[in-house]
Parts: sequence; structure tokens; C-alpha cells
Amino acid sequence: MKETKTLSKVTIHFAGDSGDGIQLAGAQFASTTALAGNDLSTFPDFPAEIRAPIGTTAGVSGFQINFGSEEIHTPGGRPDVLVAMNAAAYKKNFANLKPAGVVIVDPAGFDKKNLRLAGYDDEENPLLNKPSDYQFYEIEVTRLNRDAMKDVDIAPRDRDRSRNMFVLGFIYFLYNRNLEVTLHFLEEKFKHKPAVLEANSKALKAGYNYGDTIEAITRYRIEKAKLPPGEYRNVTGNQALALGLIAAAKKSGLELFYGSYPITPASDILHELAARKNYGVKTFQAEDEIAAITAAIGASFGGALGVTGTSGPGMALKTEALGLAMMLELPLVVINVQRGGPSTGLPTKTEQSDLMQAVYGRNGETPIPVIAASSPSDCFRAAYEATRIALEHMTPVILLSDGYIANSSEPWLFPKAASLAEIKPPIRTKSGDFLPYERDAKEVREWALPGTPGLEHRLGGLEKEDKTGNVSYDPENHELMVKIRARKVALVAKDYPKTELLQGVEGAKLLILGWGNTKGAIQVAVSQALAQGLSVAQLHLHHLNPLPEDLGSLLESFERVLIPELNNGQLVRIIRDKYLVKADVLDKIKGQPFLAEEILDRIKKLLKDGDGN
Repeated sequence: MKETKTLSKVTIHFAGDSGDGIQLAGAQFASTTALAGNDLSTFPDFPAEIRAPIGTTAGVSGFQINFGSEEIHTPGGRPDVLVAMNAAAYKKNFANLKPAGVVIVDPAGFDKKNLRLAGYDDEENPLLNKPSDYQFYEIEVTRLNRDAMKDVDIAPRDRDRSRNMFVLGFIYFLYNRNLEVTLHFLEEKFKHKPAVLEANSKALKAGYNYGDTIEAITRYRIEKAKLPPGEYRNVTGNQALALGLIAAAKKSGLELFYGSYPITPASDILHELAARKNYGVKTFQAEDEIAAITAAIGASFGGALGVTGTSGPGMALKTEALGLAMMLELPLVVINVQRGGPSTGLPTKTEQSDLMQAVYGRNGETPIPVIAASSPSDCFRAAYEATRIALEHMTPVILLSDGYIANSSEPWLFPKAASLAEIKPPIRTKSGDFLPYERDAKEVREWALPGTPGLEHRLGGLEKEDKTGNVSYDPENHELMVKIRARKVALVAKDYPKTELLQGVEGAKLLILGWGNTKGAIQVAVSQALAQGLSVAQLHLHHLNPLPEDLGSLLESFERVLIPELNNGQLVRIIRDKYLVKADVLDKIKGQPFLAEEILDRIKKLLKDGDGN
């Protein structure tokens, strides 16, 4: 009988060529793990090229999952297990593996050709010089999988395409996972291709059964996580954004219009929404970014919830129309799923480099509220909040996500409709004494829908006369309108909840201030620092413009502030400029999210330099 050990959490990194089905295998493991009741976080990592060079490190596709019976905040730092389908995958990822980690390899991926493509010398096969303190499983995946395919009516060249299922089956055996979820997935995916279905099903079972044949192998059990009770589903950031928009549209009583031009890594939002026409969603794949945003503005003018989505380069193209939406004072949600830049940059890698663009990147005085999502499941809240602000304050709103959040997944507690806050757009219904730019106490004008008798009014990008909306070139009026629009955006902060620390206490030596996807890594690092007795606290921002009204007084209670960012230091400049506090930046611009250990190391260094604990 094989030994079984119980672990609190495990991090596995799947890696191979982009054609090896790594993302599919990782996603299936994540789905099975979620249904098993574990908390988890994933990080898919794609090559930047559509057809990356086969067998090279540039062509390696990766998928990391951190799962456990305890609360999980990140996809993990250094993995416990590395699955490397070829030499390039091994070379790119082995150095990140934890000491005494587990390595699963297919020797067929380490032949002379693969070694050469990966940049190894002819006599430098790493499998011949394995470190003794690691546990290696050299599994003849290619040969064993071909043996399993002997009776399957499938072309010989296609037999190797199911190797990912063989490896997945073996991992399922190691970690006591059930095959049924993936078998059902395969049945649905290949129901019109019986030979392909048979091949993948046999491969999955063959990998699982192979694990049972190995002597002296240790299996692992991870108990269910103690999560708050409720209905959960595994969700990616882009899926959660789409669901948040739908929920907000339903709560506000409006139809949802989404206009978008396909761009990595935002395209899945369009795919998700296009599949949900039964909720009254209207989607429009435009011919370019400008058409996408102007169509969304037109939908908003017509009384719908107008939304558009893109990534950094697309935001640059949408800039003029963003100014128009702000000048018209119409509700609009603009989603920017950030990626490595500038220009085409690193289209499949993550960055937080569009914050300055979101806050300042338009001509003239054009303040726009900016919201940031902090995790895949948090994208639902961020989309809902961005929509609420856009509708109730009659303004365009920019919602910042990024490639890491968009493609990663985690369990999400499915909310009840009754628990969602009301959204009340200021739609004008009565026709008497109408002035299109008359405002309430929050400087918000009413939304006059076309076709409503008596509510005809002038719209356009030219400066408007106060209250009437007529075109005005009067200098005093222009200054007045600029100040009014700025004040309207500033008053959005009146609706924010109180700013509260996530960990630690006010007056600590060091505050770690974050935004966006850094939340999980900061949470783990600060938790470890507090356990070591260090004087540190954590605060995470969701509203980046306007900033919370109570943020300044809170920052003043700390001696120093550290802001980890996946850019060259953008929020830190805004914080220094507005509050004149001593703020340091920990920047990282490598297309990869922070590791908790990177943040913890900087915390220790800053506190040591400041002679504080």
C-alpha cells in the first residue's frame, strides 16, 4: 500500500511548448481542485508570439496553480512541483523550484534536438546530472502514451497530442484527484470527434494507472479549505468582469452594450458577453478601437449602459473619444486590461504601467474616475462599482485590470442579487423647466434620453454654457465649467467606504501601500513580516482617482511608505505629489507578478535601514 501524506498547500508549475496543451491541462487541474473544495489561485503564462519557436525557451508555455486547505492569496512563489515536457521548459523553470522539490519530465523531450533548441551543449543533458536533493520522476510519457493509443483509430502524428492528458492523469493520481470532471469535459469538447475523445480519455486513465504501478511512490492529500459558506464557482478575471457588468446592468434596469475591438488580453470579455445574449446583452465587434468607444458612447446617449474594453495601445486610440464622453457628461465604462508596453510591447505579459495614462492621459482638464481590480474574483466588484459611479455620477469611468488578473482564476463566492447595492441612474422623466446642465448637490446633471418629449438638448465636444448646454466661448464660463467638472469627479469620493488597513495597525514603522494585482503578494509578505515581529501594516487602494478623502491622514501616521508596483513607479509619484509623504517604490517590470519573498526582502531592508522592528 502506498504512503499518503497530508499537506496544507502545494504549488505545481506545468510547462512545455505552446502546442503541448499546458493551459488545458492546468485549467482542468484547477477546475477539479476547485470542485474538490480547495482554495486556489492560478497563473497562466503564455509565450508572447502566436507561433513561438518550438523547443526554445521563448516558446515555453506555463501554468502555475497554488492550492490548499488554507486560505490562498497568490499562485505561489517557488513551486513545489515542476512538470517539464521538454528541455526548454526545464531550463526556463528549474531554477525557480523549491529546494528538494519534485520534477516530472518526459525523457523524449530531452533528445539532442530538444537540447540544442533549448540552448544546452551536446554533453549537457540535465537528466544525466540530476541534483540529488530533488525527487525526479522520469516518465516515458511519449512511449507510454503511444502504447495506450494502439487500438485508437487516429493518425500517428496526432497520437502525441494527448500527452498532456497522460501527465495530467499522473498528477491526479499523486494528489488524489477525481478523473470524472475532466472525463466529462472531454466528452463535451470532443462529442463530435469520437476518436479524439477516445484518445484523450485513454491517455488520462493511462497516466493515472501508471502512477499506481510505481513502487515506493508517495501520494498526497489536501483537505478541503474552510471557506465561508455559500455557492462557489471558479472564475477568471475576464469572466468576473463580464458578470459584474451584467449584474450592474440588471440592477440599474438598463440594457448592456459592449463595443470592443479584439486585443490581448481583453478579448475574452467580448467572448463572455457575446455568449450571454439571453440577459439582453448587445455586443459589437468594431473595426477599430475608435469605432468601439464611439459606438459605446452612442449607446449611452441612447439610454443604455455603454461599455468598451481594450488594453494599453487601444486606450491610446480611445483617448479623444474619452474626452468627448467626459465633455458630454454621459455614463461610460472603459476597461483597460493592462499588458507590457509600450507599443505592442509584451502582449501576453502583465504590467501595471497604464496608471498615469488612466489618471492624466487626455488633452485639456479631463478628470475621470479610475477604479482598479485586485484579483480575479474582485473583478466582479470592480465592474459593479465602476458601473455604479458611471451611472450615478454621469461620467466615464476607467476600470484597470491586467493580464495576470484577467487570465488567472480563483474560487468566487457567488453573490445573491439582493446583496448587491442599488444603482440609480439620474434619468429625467418630467419635461417641464428642463435645463440639460443643471446639477444636483454632487454636480451631477440629469440623463435626458432621446425621444422624451420636451427634453431636446444640444450635445457635442465644444464647451457648453452653464446650465443651458449651449455652445459658449466665454472665458469666464469655460473656467467655471472646468472647475464644475473637476468638482463633480472629486465628489465621487464622498461615496467611498472608510479606508481601513488590511493588516497591522496605524502608527507602524512601515506601511505597504498597493493597488491592483499586488494585493495577494503583499498580503502574504506582510503576514510573514508580522509573524516575525516586524512593525508593518498593509493598505490596498481600489479607488485611484479620486483618492479616498481620509487617505492623507492615514498615511501621515506611518514613518515610511513602500509601494510595490509592476511599473517604473507611478502610484508612488501620485502619492508623493498629493501628500508629500516619504514613499519608496519597489518596482518590477519583467512581465511577471511579484513574489511575496521579493516584497518581504524589501520590508526587512527598509526596517533594518531605519533601525526599526
